[in-house]
Amino acid sequence: MTTTGADLIRRMATGDQVAFTRFYDLYASLVFPLIVHIVRERAEATHVLREVFWEAWRRASKYDAARGSPEAWLVARARSRALERIRARRKRGETLVGSADDPSATAPGAEEPGVQHGALDRLPETQREVLELAYYGGLTQTEISERFKQPLGTVRTRIRLALARLREVAQAT
Repeated sequence: MTTTGADLIRRMATGDQVAFTRFYDLYASLVFPLIVHIVRERAEATHVLREVFWEAWRRASKYDAARGSPEAWLVARARSRALERIRARRKRGETLVGSADDPSATAPGAEEPGVQHGALDRLPETQREVLELAYYGGLTQTEISERFKQPLGTVRTRIRLALARLREVAQAT
């Protein structure tokens, strides 16, 4: 029997550490490449990943399945924490550019062999573009809609379909 992400979150809300371990194992490979792409440094991304899962553990009781899938809930948290890290770095005056000597420091999924590497390349171009702008570029769905001169509903659908495809890829591992 396969345990769904929502089931794991419900169990986490009751303090089930085994559920947390399974949740981490199921979703870390989904959110880590996103975090690496945003913060551009593997060590920093690892810290952000820990923060994201710590927050998921602490806030599991707040999860509302009616508002979105576990994947969307976690990806939103990962994106938010990574962007917070970038903003904090800007306040400290640090550069946002990864090391020029280490191309894997800036390539999403380059340090993770297997499914993550090239997962975005498996998406249709229209889905990949909106997902990259939303999650890596920090644009809102409205801003993406205006940039592509597409209805907001179209942008939302493309993002939803892209996330569903990435979820399939992550679960296939």
